Amino acid sequence: MINQAMPDFLKLVNNYQHKLTNGQRADIRKADEPDALLDIPAFYYLLQNSNLKPGLQAGRLIYFLPYVKHGDTAKTLGLQMQQQKINEKRLFQVVRSESPDDLAYLRRLTIQMKPTVDWNAFGRMLFYWGKNSKRQLLQNYYLNPRQEKTTS
Repeated sequence: MINQAMPDFLKLVNNYQHKLTNGQRADIRKADEPDALLDIPAFYYLLQNSNLKPGLQAGRLIYFLPYVKHGDTAKTLGLQMQQQKINEKRLFQVVRSESPDDLAYLRRLTIQMKPTVDWNAFGRMLFYWGKNSKRQLLQNYYLNPRQEKTTS
């Protein structure tokens, strides 16, 4: 199996914010699932000069670009959900759903929350989205990372 190099998530965020026109950003916002991005020219424009290949992994990342901002010292998405009092039933809806519904539910939550995350961590979670990523989201929701550090 060939190891794909980890994409530069911050470059992707920067390109989305500075290289796309308002119309191209609107086209990305209108996509109802990551797979729909494969039919949008702005998707491919964002992938130029990046080590991301067109496909589901890139689609998952770009699907969230309009709604999730970057901050170097931001808290995890799960912790922000807890702090913003997102009902745990909505989180379980994400965790228990299959693709692409799980990502659609997660995107609805991010639209509501308007979170600022560290895109290096958030991008990695989306890039490898699956059972383990969903578990990590649950752990971040229920377990405060600072408490874990003081008890270990």
